[in-house]
Amino acid sequence: MDAKEIEAMIQKSKKRNFKQTIELIINLKKSYDLNKAENKFTEYFELPKGKGKKSKIAAIVGPELEKSAKEIFDFVLVKDNIKDLGQNKREIKKIAKKYYIFVAQSSVMPDVGKFLGRYLAARNKMPNPKYGMIFPDNITPEFLKNLYEKMQKMVRITIKNHITFGIIVGSEDMSPDDIKENINAVIGFLINRIPGGKNSIKSIYLKQTMSKSIKVSQW
Repeated sequence: MDAKEIEAMIQKSKKRNFKQTIELIINLKKSYDLNKAENKFTEYFELPKGKGKKSKIAAIVGPELEKSAKEIFDFVLVKDNIKDLGQNKREIKKIAKKYYIFVAQSSVMPDVGKFLGRYLAARNKMPNPKYGMIFPDNITPEFLKNLYEKMQKMVRITIKNHITFGIIVGSEDMSPDDIKENINAVIGFLINRIPGGKNSIKSIYLKQTMSKSIKVSQW
């Protein structure tokens, strides 16, 4: 997709009193079988140019990292409070919904799994070492700051119950070139990750929150 097409879409869209998100809408072919376990997955992908919009990130840490974490993250849960939160079903569900990504210190993960696991896993938000969401005990505030910035660039991609799904690739105030780079990166990732690759994808569209979608003709 050409950057000029992206720019034209943004300019044509009526200005709103909020920052509009830009999404790729992926339509898989009807032959894509969601009854097969290997065809369903949740992945996190780091956009090279970020989302252009802040996500709320939560950290679960031991007491030694509490002060540093609270200066960086949007919500911090300390080890001593994990069990109590896990027993407050209403509160943990509220927190699991509110925060986009959860990261955790490795030494607290046994408690996270035991007391919070079923609530976070239900939303595909369990900290996962594959994406750098679990970190060692002996880290610096600078490490936590860099981790927070990395998580801000992450988008969650889920194929589970529907053959059509959306992926955030930016926001309306980002440059068309940056959005284009994100789009190309996401499409490349999907072609490599989805079983059947390109042959499993029927069509791809680009859409702002409150605008009509435009077809991505070349991918």
